[in-house]
Amino acid sequence: MNKLKSIFLFFFLALAVEANSQDRLIEEKLSKVIAEYGQAEIAVPFSSRTYLDNLSRRFSVWSVNDKKAFITLSPLDLEKFLELNHPFEILENKGLEGIVSASGVNEAMEWDTYPTYSQYDSIMRKFASDYPSLCRLDTIGKSGCGKLIMALKISDNVTQNENEPEVFYTSTMHGDETGGFVLMLHLIDYLLKNYTAVPAVRELVDNLEIWINPLSNPDGTYRTGNTITIPTRFNSGGFDLNRSFPDPLDTSIEVPKENQDMIRFMRAHNFVLSANFHAGTEVVNYPWDRYLFRFHADDAWFNSISRAYADTVHKYSTPVYMDFMDNGVTRGAVWYTVYGGRQDFVTWELQGREVTIELDDIKTTPAAQLGLLWLYNRSSLIGYLGNALYGIHGQVRDSVSLKPLKAKVFIAGHDKDSSHVYSDTLYGAFVRMLAPGSYDITFSAAGYKTKTVKN
Repeated sequence: MNKLKSIFLFFFLALAVEANSQDRLIEEKLSKVIAEYGQAEIAVPFSSRTYLDNLSRRFSVWSVNDKKAFITLSPLDLEKFLELNHPFEILENKGLEGIVSASGVNEAMEWDTYPTYSQYDSIMRKFASDYPSLCRLDTIGKSGCGKLIMALKISDNVTQNENEPEVFYTSTMHGDETGGFVLMLHLIDYLLKNYTAVPAVRELVDNLEIWINPLSNPDGTYRTGNTITIPTRFNSGGFDLNRSFPDPLDTSIEVPKENQDMIRFMRAHNFVLSANFHAGTEVVNYPWDRYLFRFHADDAWFNSISRAYADTVHKYSTPVYMDFMDNGVTRGAVWYTVYGGRQDFVTWELQGREVTIELDDIKTTPAAQLGLLWLYNRSSLIGYLGNALYGIHGQVRDSVSLKPLKAKVFIAGHDKDSSHVYSDTLYGAFVRMLAPGSYDITFSAAGYKTKTVKN
């Protein structure tokens, strides 16, 4: 009997030693992957929404499906993740074999290869020099490694600040989500080349000030130098830029330089409508990302413009493209919660209206698929910008001097959670995008009597 007990004891000890050995091997593999690629992608099973939310607060979750959270770990995350002692699976880094770099600017501008950073710089300057009456190059700031973060303005009177709504497209905050980078360059090219040929393009360019930032994390995309070889989600400091915007629910968030510059740029332009482009799945994601049981005042409007983007995509794509969640649309927190995200920061803090558009299940879109990405999304990209032409447009002025005023534009019984907007100081202009209906709109400014316009 004692001998039998000893055998069982030895057997259980052997199992424990083997399990610990396997744990050490996978942890060592995780460390090696991060050392080689600058990051590691893992799948973590979870059993409750509470546990998922805790993971999202601490790590860079980029998708959730089938009770698994998909997480990218930076070198800064490794130790604190291993302290959880939670089971995980290391994912294969798909897409890297599909990166094809252009041999020169002309080849890059065929939009079926990836530009080097120097080619990207040349392309942006070429747009501005080839179309000086329609296009102007600006710099949002510099990355931690000194690379320019550039944006192009497209408008019919591009050197003037007109009384027109400003709109903004930005891509590749996550440096390894590269399809949107080339998609934005292709869109710029399309708008400039087709200004006189396509009426829908002319309407946008004549009536809006369109800003496009194709690459907002150049250090992540060009992590190893001038060409895209092993891009990383994070910036050079290991920050996830789309988890590093100010957030009232997490005041401990550190805001990196790239985001500080981006915030200054967005504040200066008062964008009424924007979208940021990502990859890792295929869905249009609208606010709120951080509130599961709290709806934006314009939730129905957000859903409708997101639905229009996805449904237009479906007209031009294969049946299985952009069909995740509610056939290509989700309210952010229904999918999973995000803290420090840009979408909620823009919509809450800047009174803008922003959505997050996930373009591809493969993060680093293979070069051979870039043409399809454009074909599927082109009409939706044009249509989304057109939303800024609708809603209520107006100006607020001093009734005696006619001086433009910055005023709060508020709809009683409708607006909540910072959903109001402000008129600008240059023209007193405002745009309040709304679902169809009848509204009473109140205007208020310091030192002035409040005025309500009914129905």
